[in-house]
Amino acid sequence: MTRTLGDRLILVLLVLAAFVWMMPMLWVLTLSLKPNEELVRSTHGIIPWPHTLEHFSTLLRVSLTPRWLLNSVVVALGMTAATLLLSSLAGYAFARIDFPGRRAVFLLVMAGLMVPEQAILVPLHAMFASWELHNTYFSLIAPRLAAPMGVFLMTQFFKAIPRELEEAAELDNAGRFKVFWAVMLPLSRPALTTLGIFTFLFAWNDFLWPVVTATQPEMYTLSVGLGSLQGNFAMSEGLGFLMASAVFASAPMLVLYVVFQRYIVQGIAMTGGK
Repeated sequence: MTRTLGDRLILVLLVLAAFVWMMPMLWVLTLSLKPNEELVRSTHGIIPWPHTLEHFSTLLRVSLTPRWLLNSVVVALGMTAATLLLSSLAGYAFARIDFPGRRAVFLLVMAGLMVPEQAILVPLHAMFASWELHNTYFSLIAPRLAAPMGVFLMTQFFKAIPRELEEAAELDNAGRFKVFWAVMLPLSRPALTTLGIFTFLFAWNDFLWPVVTATQPEMYTLSVGLGSLQGNFAMSEGLGFLMASAVFASAPMLVLYVVFQRYIVQGIAMTGGK
């Protein structure tokens, strides 16, 4: 297909817009690689010269950053695995099992989308305090497992799978759980991948609930820990240190995007089409 002059102009404009959108990120990366002495004189320019890795070294040396990184990995992976399990089970039940009150229960679950997170923060904090579960991985993960959007996504996907596939498995004497595990779950891999990626991204970037429930520095997630450094070390370590912490927090997500960009684009298209 031959591109017209209009197509080429649109392409050039999109490239320019993308470059402008990326400028803040490039600027942050540049500042993280410049010595503080250079940053005192000027913060202009996107070429990091002279450059240094001292800010990243300081970040790993003077803080609990490796522990916070481990906490974020544990919380993100745990939340993703549990959300996939619960959402797929609930979605299959709503899509395929005709139990009394199914429509009412489904509407009740969907009503969770209308409740703002801030509205339940105080009772949630009081509940975990009475159980003495703050500063644990359980308190960081459990409140986020109620995922109405995940249930909705899986329900819609299971509804689109032909019932004949289940009936063929049932003729081979497969039980309900075996049909779910051996037939429906493999067919729902695109939806599971989409839900898993977005759940992991949400868990990694989550800040509000972790900053409430994790009060001991050893239990901070990466976002909370790096946020606390801005108050403790910003004045002593300088602007380069702050920019290095921003780059360090963003780097895992950029790697995740590069690896799974095809699935992320498919996921956005899938959730937008439902």
